[in-house]
Amino acid sequence: MALEVIGPGFGRTGTNSLRRALEVLGFGPCHHMYELGEHTESLSDWEALARGEAVDWNKVFKGYRAQVDWPGAAYWRELSVHFPDAKVILTIRDPDAWYDSMEKTINPFLELHGEHKDEQRNRRSLMAFEIIGKKMFEGRVADRAYAISKFKANIADVQAEIAPERLLTFDVREGWEPLCAFLGVDVPDVGFPNTNNSKDFNDPNRTV
Repeated sequence: MALEVIGPGFGRTGTNSLRRALEVLGFGPCHHMYELGEHTESLSDWEALARGEAVDWNKVFKGYRAQVDWPGAAYWRELSVHFPDAKVILTIRDPDAWYDSMEKTINPFLELHGEHKDEQRNRRSLMAFEIIGKKMFEGRVADRAYAISKFKANIADVQAEIAPERLLTFDVREGWEPLCAFLGVDVPDVGFPNTNNSKDFNDPNRTV
C-alpha cells in the first residue's frame, strides 16, 4: 500500500482533526505522531532518521494510506518524491495562534526530552527533539519570532515546490467541502472532527 495523502503541515495546525477526517473519508489508517505511542515498534525507524540515517519509506508507512503531522511532516520533500501519486494537503493556521498552541503543548514536550518518567514517552521526546527541535527549528523553537518565520517558510516552500493540481492548502475550519472536493469524494453526513486542543494534548492519560 502506497501513501495516497501526504501532510506537510506543522503540528498544531489541526493535523489530528485532519487525521480523523481522512479516516472517515476512507483514507485510513493515517500516520500521525500518535501512532508512535500506539505502535512503539515503529519508533526505531524514526530514531534512525533522527540520527541522519536512511530508511525504507515503504516499510515506515506500511499499512498506511495517509500521513499527517510530525515527524513525517519534516520529510515532505522526500515523501512527495517517493510517493509521486500522493496528493498533498498542507494544513495552515494563523501564525501567532499556532505558536501560542506550540508554547502550551509541543514546546514543553521537547524541553523535557530525556527527562520523561515513562520510557517510551522519553524515547519519543528524544526523537522529536532531534527531528522537530533541531532539524526543523535549529534548536530555536523557544524563539517565537524565529519559529514563526520557519512556520511561514514551510508553507511558502510547499506551495512553491508542489504542483498546484496536487496541493490543497487547507484550514480545518473550512470543514468538509474543500477537502472532499480535492480528494474527489462525497461529503459525509457527520460533523467535521475537532480534536486535540491544548487541554487534550496535556491530558496525563494520553499516550504521546
